[in-house]
Amino acid sequence: MSLTEVVVAVLIAIGVAGVVLPVLPGTLLVLVAVLVWALEIGTATAWTVFAVATTFLVLGTVVKYVVPGRRLKASGVPSATLWAGALLGFVGFFVIPVVGLFIGFVGGIYLAERRRVGAAAAGPSTRHALRAVGVSILIELAAACLAAVTWVVGVAIT
Repeated sequence: MSLTEVVVAVLIAIGVAGVVLPVLPGTLLVLVAVLVWALEIGTATAWTVFAVATTFLVLGTVVKYVVPGRRLKASGVPSATLWAGALLGFVGFFVIPVVGLFIGFVGGIYLAERRRVGAAAAGPSTRHALRAVGVSILIELAAACLAAVTWVVGVAIT
């Protein structure tokens, strides 16, 4: 294994961890690491591996927003509530490093639903929001892992 491959492997591992702990842009880090490897190797196989990994990451990014959003809307959570959650999640990301994004998102959902339907009925919406956050993380983690496996296979065949 070359020094480049070792560095890329470490960056991919950090990127995958960054998906679960949103301190780092996990998906972007995995993508850049595979790109560095493809540039270093420069073969058609390396570029094919990069294209496949990119496809996994892009699809994962799209699906991580679409699937939980549809589930929340299907459970009766309106778009305004989702926007409130997104806004407080954004603020929370800077106020409380690492977990602030999730705390802010769920807190925003709870506050918006509490205002809309009252304290007693806000609980189910908040639980739906927690499930949506979990599903979103799992989808992005699966995409990052598929990209990592694609890179490992690429290293093995080049």
